[in-house]
Amino acid sequence: MAPIRTYSNWNRRSSKDDVQIEPYRRYYIICEGKNTEKWYFEKLIDIRKELSIHSQIDIAYLEKTGEHENLSNPQQLIKFADEQKTKGLINFDIKFDKMIVVFDADVFENKLKNYKQVIEDGLKRSILGITNPSFELFLLLHYDNSVDEIILPDTKNIIQNPWVGKGKNRRRYIEDIFRKKSGMRPKSNSAIGELARNVFTAIKQEKKINNDITLCKGTITSNIGQIIQCIIDDQCND
Repeated sequence: MAPIRTYSNWNRRSSKDDVQIEPYRRYYIICEGKNTEKWYFEKLIDIRKELSIHSQIDIAYLEKTGEHENLSNPQQLIKFADEQKTKGLINFDIKFDKMIVVFDADVFENKLKNYKQVIEDGLKRSILGITNPSFELFLLLHYDNSVDEIILPDTKNIIQNPWVGKGKNRRRYIEDIFRKKSGMRPKSNSAIGELARNVFTAIKQEKKINNDITLCKGTITSNIGQIIQCIIDDQCND
């Protein structure tokens, strides 16, 4: 089995008579998580026209499969993304295309002694999308005033992100907050993807928190909205 499965709506033609063209740039997205992020970015791809993404830009979500499905260590994930550029399983043009690697800082910034170096090295090869503590933080940004009303007043608990609940209901603090706000379980409800329709709200609110991923240690951070905006503007640099 191939280590990845690609999701893209590039050139889904309404008619066989439509002229097939090649994109002038492809943005490939590979994530640490295997459900929440997948549902979100696949919906983002589906509504690309609504977001005014240039018609000749392709966005593709790379889903990890098989033995790579649970790959989450940032250093290994960045290396895995690098390998996909040259293995021939995707059509990656090193001169024009961009690889975006998305992961949480929460656990690994403490586990990895060289976390800062991993980030600096990764940025030389790919665009890194990082949330601290986790992707649920970015999802919260899709709700109006969530930064001022939910995130900033609870900064200490959110960044510590302790476990709450017991047994099957045990979950991280930020996930618990998101569940209460959205009424959805982010790891098991594909309706999470619909939040992508509010991405401009998330982009706007994200500017109120730290977006510098080199300074994310111990700081509530997200630059996912920033990356999506640069795709819309086609101004991403790696």
